[in-house]
Amino acid sequence: MMDGKERRGFTSMSPELQRQIASKGGKAAHQKGTAHEWTAEEARKHGRAGGLESHRRRRERKEAEKFAADHPSGGGEAYV
Repeated sequence: MMDGKERRGFTSMSPELQRQIASKGGKAAHQKGTAHEWTAEEARKHGRAGGLESHRRRRERKEAEKFAADHPSGGGEAYV
């Protein structure tokens, strides 16, 4: 339990059971014809966007680590 709340729905299931249910939903959507299918252009566009975001976060994390190493006191006094 988290924060005194009971786990319900998907969170109460094992990851394997979650995958099985999600797989059934995806297969049903494809059979019905309502599933989204990526074009090569969409996949390329969104894959690139995800990669750029990942690299941006990695760069920011490295910059923050370098700043922390260069300013052992935390550097917060400049903002007071």
